[in-house]
Amino acid sequence: MPWIIFGITISYLLGSIPTGYIFGRLLKGIDIRKFGSGNVGATNVLRVLGKWPGITVLFLDILKGFLPIILLGNSLLGKTGVSAELLYISLGISCIAGHNWTIFLGFKGGKGIAATLGVLLGIALKIAGLKLVLVLLVLTWLLVFTLTKIVSLASIITAITLPLYMLVFKQSPIMIFSSITLLIFVVLRHKSNLIRLFQGRETRLTFK
Repeated sequence: MPWIIFGITISYLLGSIPTGYIFGRLLKGIDIRKFGSGNVGATNVLRVLGKWPGITVLFLDILKGFLPIILLGNSLLGKTGVSAELLYISLGISCIAGHNWTIFLGFKGGKGIAATLGVLLGIALKIAGLKLVLVLLVLTWLLVFTLTKIVSLASIITAITLPLYMLVFKQSPIMIFSSITLLIFVVLRHKSNLIRLFQGRETRLTFK
């Protein structure tokens, strides 16, 4: 039990590093939460700070989700008394929770999509059958975004398909339950986006 608590804590703190907020302070001396959508994620960084800061924050947020699975997962495997699958999921969800509700910004963080991608990428390297699910998720996001140019809509629809893909490809009950948890995370963090989507006011992302 002490090892799993240690791993979850470290994973949460790693996920809590507010990369978008840090970049806003370093590059322009601003609190990015007061600009654009007010979010600290890569999409708002792209809008406020520009293309390369946005891409860099996206990469770092994906890395935040990937590292706990690869580094902590490997280090703690066999020490926690839980299965490898449950260990990876526990580390991943705590990291995403850290990103979404970071302790460093009053428990208000990003939307968690990039961190979730990093977590799924790390787990896909460990669990057989998840690679195809990950590929389908990426293709789903790209398809919806290409058709609509709305990041939030692409993220929400992709999150909805995650449990469906898990069921279709016969993943374990732990993975299916975890995918539903991740879907709930996405919906909770996109409440304002959902309201704007229903009102037809959600912003489209362009690269002009």
